[in-house]
Amino acid sequence: MANSTSANLKLTVQATGENSGTWGQITNTNLLILEQAIGGFTTFNLTNANRSLTFTNGALSNGKNDVIKLTGTLAANRTVSIPDSIEKVYHVQNACNHANYTLTFKTAGGTGVLLCEGNNYVLYSDGTNIVKLSEQRNWRAITAAETVQAGAKILANTSGGAFTITLPASPSAGDEVSFIDQGYDFNSNALTIGRNSSNIANAASDLVVNTQGAGLELVYSGDATTGWTYTEK
Repeated sequence: MANSTSANLKLTVQATGENSGTWGQITNTNLLILEQAIGGFTTFNLTNANRSLTFTNGALSNGKNDVIKLTGTLAANRTVSIPDSIEKVYHVQNACNHANYTLTFKTAGGTGVLLCEGNNYVLYSDGTNIVKLSEQRNWRAITAAETVQAGAKILANTSGGAFTITLPASPSAGDEVSFIDQGYDFNSNALTIGRNSSNIANAASDLVVNTQGAGLELVYSGDATTGWTYTEK
């Protein structure tokens, strides 16, 4: 009976009586793959290309790492993908500058999860798609116009002049974006929140925030007429 390969981490499953003289090396490689899956760390730069993670049979592979840090300034919408049928948990740090582009972590055939610039995630693959278990939302300073992603927590500093932060396109119910007047300048240089084709508080218009020290959080209601609405104002 020949060796086989495990479904997810692609370990070598040794058949009885096989691998005379090499079973120890195979066993050690399996243990290193398990170590990689439990505590392995790797970094991928996504500036110039998408990334397809690998799961080589019986060998260490970049897709088997536990923690993945994503870096670089995006030059287009980017994806990080793993093969279909793999079941695995990932801890993902999104340290990319999105530069108004999107970043999706997905299976090859799935829709995946849109990642927000600056946030950290616990994700898992069920073999068909990537699912978000949790998201650590981190505050991030912005001083110029930008399109943000769901989950953004924005310290908007308009001391150098008014600008617009554009909400995510095609939002889903429950998507949230938070804003704070970092420099207490909204009264002199207003922040405009661009609606990006969705209503804001029942109105088909951008939201102009001109109250000094304002802080607010918007959540997408899932209702097209209401659109984005306030959780905190």
